[in-house]
Amino acid sequence: MRKLGISVYPELASLERNKEYIETAAKYGFSRIFTCLLSVDGDKEQIIAEFKDMVLCAKEHGFEVIADVAPHIFDDLGISYENLSFFNEMGVDGIRLDEGFTGNEEALMTFNPYGLQIELNVSVANGYLDNILSFHPDTDYLIGCHNFYPKRRSGLTREHFIKGSKIYKKHGLRVAAFVGSAVEGAKGPWPLADGLCTIEEHRDLPIDVQAKDLFYTGVVDDVIIANCFPSEEELKKLGELHKGLVTLDVELEVELNDDEETIAFEELHFFRGDCGEYTIRSTMPRLKFKDAVIPEKNARQIRRGDVILDNANSPRYKGELHVALVDFDNDGSSNVIGRVTDTNLRFLDQIQPWQKFKLAKA
Repeated sequence: MRKLGISVYPELASLERNKEYIETAAKYGFSRIFTCLLSVDGDKEQIIAEFKDMVLCAKEHGFEVIADVAPHIFDDLGISYENLSFFNEMGVDGIRLDEGFTGNEEALMTFNPYGLQIELNVSVANGYLDNILSFHPDTDYLIGCHNFYPKRRSGLTREHFIKGSKIYKKHGLRVAAFVGSAVEGAKGPWPLADGLCTIEEHRDLPIDVQAKDLFYTGVVDDVIIANCFPSEEELKKLGELHKGLVTLDVELEVELNDDEETIAFEELHFFRGDCGEYTIRSTMPRLKFKDAVIPEKNARQIRRGDVILDNANSPRYKGELHVALVDFDNDGSSNVIGRVTDTNLRFLDQIQPWQKFKLAKA
C-alpha cells in the first residue's frame, strides 16, 4: 500500500501547531510521519517528554512514525544498537539511520524485540545495502528512505535516484522519497531550505507534479513532504492523487459534447500494446462509442502533448483517443480537444504499452 507522509520537527513549532498539522494531514489521507532526532538537544527524559505527546497524537490519527537518527545520537544519549528500548518508549514505529554503521549493527537492530522498523539511507547507493544483507538481517523489518536536499543543485540526478531505488526494490524493500512544499517560509531541520526535494529537477515544480513523478517511477512506495508547513491546498492535491495510476492533467481547447467528455475524462484508458512512435493510442472507446456523434472540430496540426479524438471523417476509428508523442500533420480526421499541461509532459515517456492511464481537467 503506497503512503503519503509529512515531516514534523518538534523544535520548529509548538506542540499545538504540530498536532493541528497532523490532524489536517490525516484528513487528506496521510499516514506516515518523518521526524528528526538529529537536531534535538537534551537528556533522555526531556526528549521523551517532547516527543511522546506528538507521537500519541499521530497514533490516534493512524500515522506510522519514523524518527531520523545518526550514530552520534546513540552516543549522546547512551543508547546501544543492541537495546532500542529508548525508541520504543517514545512510541515510534522505527528509526531511520541517517548515517550507517558497519553493516552488522544494522542487521542486529532488525531483530529488536519491539518490532521497530530499521530504515536505511537509499541515496548513498554504494553497496551499503548489500553489505547489510551479507549479515543476514530480518528483512521484514528493513526499509529504505532517500535523503532530501535543502541546497539548490545538491539533489540527486534522476539516474542516480532510479539506480539506488531499484537496488532496494530488487530485494522487496519499501522505498520512500521526499517532495517539497512551495509555501514561502516552509522549513526543514536546517537553516537553509531552498526547497526540500530528493530529485534536483523537482525543486521548482508544483508539489503534486513532484509526487506524481515519484510514484510513476515504479520504484517509490511512500512520498513524504519534507518541509513544514505546506498549504492545505497542497495537502488536498496530494490526497486526491491516484498513486498507482498515471493521470495526465489536460487543458481543454474546445467545448466537448457528452460523449466526448465521457471518452476523455471518465474512461480508463490503456496504451495499446502494438504501439507506434506517434501517439499513445487508446482504442477501446471507438468500440464503446461507435454510435457517438463526433463532428470535426479544431483539426489543427498536431504537437507533442496534444490530446486527440478521431472524428467522423475517419469512421472506422471514430472515438479513438490519442496523446501525441511527436509533432505531425493532421489530415482532418483528428480533433485536438486539448493539451497535456507543460508540467505533465514529462510523464508521456513513462507510459508503457498496456499501461493504464486517465486524463483529468487541469
